[in-house]
Amino acid sequence: MSVFTDETRARAREIISRYPADRSRSALLPLLHLVQSEEGYVSPAGVEFCAEALGLNKAQVGAVATFYTMYKRRPTGDYLVSVCTNTMCNVLGGQEVYDTLAEHLGVGHDETTADGTITLEHAECLAACDYGPVMTVNYDFFDGVDPQTALGVVEELRAGGRPMPTRGARLCTLKEMSVQLAGFADERDGAVADGGPGEPTLRGLRLAQQHGISVPGFDPSTPIRSKAEADRAAAEAKAKAEAEKAQAGRPAPAGEPATPAGASGSTAPDVKAPDDKSPEVRAAETRQPDARTAVPDAPGTKVPVDGAPPAARDAREAEAAGAAANPPAGDAKPAGDDADAQERSLKEAEANK
Repeated sequence: MSVFTDETRARAREIISRYPADRSRSALLPLLHLVQSEEGYVSPAGVEFCAEALGLNKAQVGAVATFYTMYKRRPTGDYLVSVCTNTMCNVLGGQEVYDTLAEHLGVGHDETTADGTITLEHAECLAACDYGPVMTVNYDFFDGVDPQTALGVVEELRAGGRPMPTRGARLCTLKEMSVQLAGFADERDGAVADGGPGEPTLRGLRLAQQHGISVPGFDPSTPIRSKAEADRAAAEAKAKAEAEKAQAGRPAPAGEPATPAGASGSTAPDVKAPDDKSPEVRAAETRQPDARTAVPDAPGTKVPVDGAPPAARDAREAEAAGAAANPPAGDAKPAGDDADAQERSLKEAEANK
């Protein structure tokens, strides 16, 4: 296994400690970002590192690493340049932007320049249709680009610069970004400075303010509390709740009926829950009960009883009945495989040779 740095191993232990002992596999996503922050991609050694750290097998880790596109399975450049070529951006010129960059850099999709600086990819959608055509550099947005502005960005990157994105914080390399995604603060000077929302994003807010629209009971001009203020308010609410609980448990003054501790003022009788299972277990058993997991408290749920498997003849009859009950779709295509149609097509193809 590749020797990861002591800092990476210490950070891996810190990530795992964020989760309950019996839920440690939940740390897999940030761990994958962590190994990518050291190697620039998720290598086989990185997969093995995560598997050993979490007690999983490499197939389980590999299944997750290949599912999410943010985990790269081959060495990637310092800057991942993604150009949206989906419908909206394509209509506005996104494909032209991509083709220009591909020709200029001499690379295709998911390929890296010889100097290891740029990896180019076309993206199906970058979720910024109102800014199209868009491209991202390590997932930071450059809005309303054209071929020339896109070339200017990549050339500045290759020269060692870090152009300012249209929205968001300052650019960072793929490895620096992976550290952040693993859950660690970026210590670079001004790493999270600058940036801000774009005007199209704020358009809805502007219209709401113009027409006096807001959520009932909510004042949009209410300032967002700082963390210290929020913590102080939570502490005050907790102290108030404890005081009310203590008051409820004191003896009632002479001549007044006693109030049971914990009484809520409701006239409904207290009813014990059907069982003491955790909400997760109860939900799972209700969704998919089986003969070994009875769910007597799930409304409308019946516990199935295993029976004899159907005979082959019965299965064929059921299949035939199902096919007969499903007429062809509205586009005249058969609902299932039609052997006669297949044979007819083969004969026509042979006849036309």
